[in-house]
Amino acid sequence: MTGTALTWRVLRDLRPAALEDAGDAWHEVSARSGADRARVDRLMTARLRETQDSRSAAAALARLQRLSRNYQYLHTECGLIRTTLNALAADLALPQRQLRQALDEAAELRFTVHEDGSVSFPPATAATLAGETPTPGGHVRGDARLPLDRVTGQAGPAPAIRPLDPNAEKAQAIADRIARAVRAAAEIDRAYAATLDRLRAVKGLDITAATLADAARDTAGVRAAVGRHLGDAIPADASPAELKAWWDALPEEQRREYIDIAPDLIGGLDGIPATARDEANRTWLPLLIEELSGRHDDDSRTKLEALRMIQDKLREPSVPPMYLLGIGDEGNGRAIVSYGNPDTARNVSAYVPGLGTRLNGEFVEDTMRRAQDTAVGARDVDPSSASIIWLGYDAPQTLDVASEGDAERGAPAYNSFMSGLHATNEHRDPHFTAIGHSYGSLTVGKAATAAGGIPGVDDIVLLGSPGVGVQRAEDLGVGREHVFVGAADNDPVTHLPAKDEMALGGPVGALFTRDLCDVGNDDVYFGKDPASEAFGAQRFMVHDGPRMVRDGGAFGAHSQYFTPEKDMVSSTNIAAIVGGRPQDVVEEDHR
Repeated sequence: MTGTALTWRVLRDLRPAALEDAGDAWHEVSARSGADRARVDRLMTARLRETQDSRSAAAALARLQRLSRNYQYLHTECGLIRTTLNALAADLALPQRQLRQALDEAAELRFTVHEDGSVSFPPATAATLAGETPTPGGHVRGDARLPLDRVTGQAGPAPAIRPLDPNAEKAQAIADRIARAVRAAAEIDRAYAATLDRLRAVKGLDITAATLADAARDTAGVRAAVGRHLGDAIPADASPAELKAWWDALPEEQRREYIDIAPDLIGGLDGIPATARDEANRTWLPLLIEELSGRHDDDSRTKLEALRMIQDKLREPSVPPMYLLGIGDEGNGRAIVSYGNPDTARNVSAYVPGLGTRLNGEFVEDTMRRAQDTAVGARDVDPSSASIIWLGYDAPQTLDVASEGDAERGAPAYNSFMSGLHATNEHRDPHFTAIGHSYGSLTVGKAATAAGGIPGVDDIVLLGSPGVGVQRAEDLGVGREHVFVGAADNDPVTHLPAKDEMALGGPVGALFTRDLCDVGNDDVYFGKDPASEAFGAQRFMVHDGPRMVRDGGAFGAHSQYFTPEKDMVSSTNIAAIVGGRPQDVVEEDHR
């Protein structure tokens, strides 16, 4: 339609299906390009790296990388054209429907619609004080200035003074609706023509990094034009299981639209398969990096550094392979990374970090490594294992602001995530482990005590815990024999005095007054000490860790539970639980 003078006849006779057919043809080119790129990357490039190490091999790799970029560019741009054409067809359907309704009413009334959209009407009679009065026929032109109601197709309230001739009133309303439908379609056409015009391929075959950046801008432009269609189609308030059913029912080309055009809408949806979330988030990550690059506050710079570090890690080989299940800059930052595919693994753990955790360099270099170490250890127990670091909430940044509020707000998000894992896992009865470290153990505790508990979870592991908000392990809903606790004797967080003790004498004074408030000396900041006999969990052996004062260890004992180089016994016990062999855990006496 672009380039053609838009009249009501053109709009009436428009075939949106023809636009969709054209879009499907572009999709075929996009899909072939994506498949060809995958073959270049996974077969040719990977095989060459593994088997050859020479100057000529390096030159061949450079040419293969160029070919891969070419295919990537074709895949992206052709996919954008397809999405734009489909959205254009969908947007034109509304004014076309409004026009056809107006034309049908004109035909029923025996009105004549002229080429310019004006309407002629025959004589009629009008009821007046003098009785039935004949009225002459006439001719009216439409007014396109007032917008049509998007639902009813009506032009707004009726005029206060109604014309004498009933046919004249009806003809004017029809002419107005015709004019407004044509105007709306013309505006849609112009907007999409501008979007399509920006999707012009560069000449030649040298697709540089700058060209790919331009493709990212093209993606943002198409998203701005068509994003409403994609967002509106996602079922609002659906459960993770319902979202999985919705995603599974989508044709492959529509899934590709979400991943390529609206990755931020899909990458964080619980119930979407891990491979799709990973691809969407990898697509979204450079766009998020570009967005943060334009900000100059300290918080944005911190997150930007972490995102770039994550991007670098995604480009490197990883054992087990990394899956980016969530990324975002909201709050203190969001990042959900799985080591191993959680949909195909029989054993899956999801670790919630605690006090002071945020999206920064330390998170990428240290906290993410903990999940990787857990995955490696669990795979030694059962190769079908995956481990996740879940930064899907805002942990308190300092102890003086720590309350149960952050945990209470994070628990529903964690449960939704676990429900999504349960929906997408391909095993009939997978083994899920919830791991909470430090304040993250309180978040896990809140999730476990919510209605229905943590979906699908079999075992709970609490590490370096200041309490989980309950007094007994059995209150966590999985049975006390499935709650495991690691608490280093030199970990100060596991010895934090209870709140009433702190209120009475402060952190130091509580050391002298705690027996007045805590006769059994088994209460900590957020409830009963999980390592105590009164709590009743399965305490497993860990290294005592460096002493805070004498060994200059500070919080070292609080941070080494996952790390084989620092605490082999703890990391081995965690791996046994996650890998599905809790009977191999080395136990330790309660406090």
